[in-house]
Amino acid sequence: MPAALPRPADRVAGATAYRVPAHPAPLDLDLRGNEGAEPDLGLLTALGDPALLRQYPDARALEAALAAAAGVAADAVIATAGGDDALDRLCRALLQPGRDLVLPSPGFEMTARYARLAGGAVRAVPWPGSRFPREAVLAAVDAGVGLVAITSPNNPTGAVAGADDLRAVAAAAAAVGAGVLVDLAYVEFADPGGPDLQALALELGNCVVVRTFSKAWGLAGLRVGWAIGPAPLIGWMRAAGAPYAVSGPSLAMAAAALRAGDAGPRRFAAEVRARRAQLGAALADGGLEVVPSQANFAFARGPRARWLADALAGLGIGIRSFPDRPELADAVRVGCPTTDAAAARVAGGIRAALRPDALLLDMDGVMVDVSSSYRAAILQTGAAYGVTLTSDEVRAAKAAGDANNDWVLTQRLLAARGVAVGLVEVTATFEALYQGGPGRRGLREAERLLADRPLLEALAARVRLGVVTGRPRADAYRLLELHGLADLFGAVVCMEDAPAKPDPAPVRLALTRLGAARAWMVGDTPDDQRAARAAGVVPLGVLAPGDPDPAPLLHAGAARILPGLHALLELLP
Repeated sequence: MPAALPRPADRVAGATAYRVPAHPAPLDLDLRGNEGAEPDLGLLTALGDPALLRQYPDARALEAALAAAAGVAADAVIATAGGDDALDRLCRALLQPGRDLVLPSPGFEMTARYARLAGGAVRAVPWPGSRFPREAVLAAVDAGVGLVAITSPNNPTGAVAGADDLRAVAAAAAAVGAGVLVDLAYVEFADPGGPDLQALALELGNCVVVRTFSKAWGLAGLRVGWAIGPAPLIGWMRAAGAPYAVSGPSLAMAAAALRAGDAGPRRFAAEVRARRAQLGAALADGGLEVVPSQANFAFARGPRARWLADALAGLGIGIRSFPDRPELADAVRVGCPTTDAAAARVAGGIRAALRPDALLLDMDGVMVDVSSSYRAAILQTGAAYGVTLTSDEVRAAKAAGDANNDWVLTQRLLAARGVAVGLVEVTATFEALYQGGPGRRGLREAERLLADRPLLEALAARVRLGVVTGRPRADAYRLLELHGLADLFGAVVCMEDAPAKPDPAPVRLALTRLGAARAWMVGDTPDDQRAARAAGVVPLGVLAPGDPDPAPLLHAGAARILPGLHALLELLP
């Protein structure tokens, strides 16, 4: 019998590993990590020496170069495994039970984690807006404090502290024997003309500045950061961590980047400032409250912030939401893309999510229950050729995708059972069952509406409505006219009008016919989700009657799974 697990330390028992919340939709533009632009691949030439792999790394050359750039002695700089390692070391060096961290909040969440793991408590001071909460921070500093954190620009808000803020905090900390962490991970993106907090911090005597190659330098994968401060304090930080924290290849490439100069990072930072303004304007247009940011991201709050994160994920764009942090439950952080085209895509996605001017609906499984009509026709067509198909098989085929045409799907299912029948013959058999004939009711008579006229009228009062369906035109209009719904839809795109979903062509055609630029689309199959997102339309899923599993829709890109079309009344602006 295996031995019982050991009891964890109290500081770890209640902790969870850091993770970035992830939506199930596939992302091709992930902005959650605030990484920089792609670096020059010429840096790889720094890896030519095999000794970088064979020998333990030596950070002294990089530290000397960083010290020279900062105008300090080499023993005042330590190279670390990203800025995170510097934060961890500083917390270990200055915090313990009875020596707390003062942390303006919201702030970088790892700072608080490292403080608690070092044994210190966290005294959170609210910093909700742009102005640094100097007086509240000073009020929190007493003899029980070992470290005060100032992150400027702040993460996740992008707000900044001023020179007078730093002077006052450093003086208060010095009076009680505490240190000051000055985290400048995003300082390259700050507006020109602001205070040089690094130079000031190095004059004050009890401050440690933390910098990183991860952001403006575009080298997050190297995990190289550095800290600058009084030599004794830096010495304590060396003792508080691993002796070979940064790999040899990472040190070599970081040194090569430093030798190449900061022209690239400065140019990238200027581009970011323009894109940051573009994103902030889109967020404000969408009704969110934007906190002016000086980092490489925009930050906003509002009741619809969580929806925005889901909607953009549906469009393949990852932004940061904070479901596990109550103080940020209504907030999002939108990283600045590294190209103008990507920035325009994100701004357009924000406006589509928050200010749609059209709503597109699939017909089958969304507006009407076809479990006893089209789905039944697939099963009965199979039976006509001696094949017993099941509802589970049909659901699985729909979930697999490329299954928008039920005639083709039926032929495919028969072929999988070894029965080869031409598409014309399969279609004729299927249609005879669905349409009916003399003396025989068709399966179409079993269809029932999932969305009645009052509901659709309420939706039409908010946005223009369109239908994007794989039905033949005659069947689509027959249903709309039968239930008196045709006048509510400004566009009805059918099988004959465009290639079948998941091709985005029918979605784009509906937008053109409606004269709409920003839209949502509701569908019940992965084909619907893929067609919508390929057209830049926010995809939403509903489970068709009898379909129990939302996973195929979410993995195909559905921003959310709705319990029905009535849920749109709360979701639409």
